[in-house]
Amino acid sequence: MTIEVDRLDAGRARLRLTGELAFDTAPELVSVAAELRRDGCPELLLDFAGVVLCDSSGLSALVVIHRAGAGSVRLDAVNPQVRQLLDRTGLAELLAVPPPGETVATREVG
Repeated sequence: MTIEVDRLDAGRARLRLTGELAFDTAPELVSVAAELRRDGCPELLLDFAGVVLCDSSGLSALVVIHRAGAGSVRLDAVNPQVRQLLDRTGLAELLAVPPPGETVATREVG
């Protein structure tokens, strides 16, 4: 998995994820999120457009990131398979995942 970080504005960052969020890669995501928060970015937007697989370790990483910070964690551009996992586990509501067909960008503009 690759993680590309974009600082959006004061206190916010977007992490663009590409590849598989799984056992071998989940710790890296947790580490990057923790570092961003230490650097003053409590609000994180995780762009899932490039995520092809998310397993239970990936879901666990999302919970760890959510619980470890004072700011919000939002997911965007989630594919249908990952969306189904998030819905079934209740994480879609916890992580403020936009409804199917919507993105964070369309919600902020509309």
